[in-house]
Amino acid sequence: MSDSQPQVPDVIRVLDKLADPFSGRPVTKTDQVKEIDLLNGDLSFTLELTTHSAPLWEETKQKAIDLLKAELPQLKEIRVNLAEHTRKIEAIGQVGLTVRSVIAVGSGKGGVGKSTIAASLAFSLKNAGAKVGLLDADVYGPSVPHLLGLSGRPELIAEKKIAPLERDGVKVMSMGFLVEPERAVIWRGPMLHGAITQFLRDTAWGELDYLIIDMPPGTGDIALTLSQLLPLTGAVVVCTPQDVALLDAVKAIAMFKTVKIPVLGVVENMSGFICPDTGKEWDIFGKGGAKKKADEMNVPFLGDVPITISIREKGDQGAAPQVVQDEQTAPYFQAICQNLVRGLAENAAANPPMPTLTVL
Repeated sequence: MSDSQPQVPDVIRVLDKLADPFSGRPVTKTDQVKEIDLLNGDLSFTLELTTHSAPLWEETKQKAIDLLKAELPQLKEIRVNLAEHTRKIEAIGQVGLTVRSVIAVGSGKGGVGKSTIAASLAFSLKNAGAKVGLLDADVYGPSVPHLLGLSGRPELIAEKKIAPLERDGVKVMSMGFLVEPERAVIWRGPMLHGAITQFLRDTAWGELDYLIIDMPPGTGDIALTLSQLLPLTGAVVVCTPQDVALLDAVKAIAMFKTVKIPVLGVVENMSGFICPDTGKEWDIFGKGGAKKKADEMNVPFLGDVPITISIREKGDQGAAPQVVQDEQTAPYFQAICQNLVRGLAENAAANPPMPTLTVL
């Protein structure tokens, strides 16, 4: 490399190699590099990224710096300013949702903490800077309202849309808002299909980066309903480490694959108990079983979450969003969130979508 000072075209040539985490296309081709200022080896520029990629903003910024340092070593200083890149969100599926990614959170059996993981994932994405909705599709046993401390009936607004309830900036819809807590929902398949369709189509979700769907446990027909209504980005499967739970997780993975919903990864919940007195971890249900099974099935492992008294207490108190900010538990949920979004970015980079044209 010559000792001559790099020029702006050199900077653009290097940044051609940086993929936008959302689209997988070079950031220079999607007008996400702005205000390049280069003088005497001091470089500054603005890198615009979508809020969909919010958990990876700092990581992507560092990638840009590392690329530039490696290929243009004459640069003395590199300053990257991050800013939001706005891009139209196209309506998807039969229900016309304006959302970038729809992620189902499921499990092969009940009692593995699926709803807690779904809610925590939603709030981790929101806290990172994404626009998030949470749909509780567990019609028979809706637990999201209790976990979030939400109650009351949603209001009807303009155009016969249902206004979702909100908690800390996350839009939430659940059957639990529409029926009394003590009342059982006794429905056949067609009624379930109608309810899920209405929740998706008639809720005023607005524009979202992510819609997280808390699925019913087991391998029922709601997954099939969802696959028919809209293109799901994929599913996250939650299980606990012991063999009896893993057997059901395998069935859940098989179900999602059968209805052509990609499996984005597995989360091992209740992975060890952290004793509050000593801080020592005890593997009550074993540990690592979900990771081993995910490796065997060639499915990504997103991370694990231990049993802590604070997770149980905050869930019972309707303060589940606080677990993603708690000093002890936050790192686990942040890791799962980042691994999930990183996986989506890697998929986008491997198969960059073509630019979409709005049909008039």
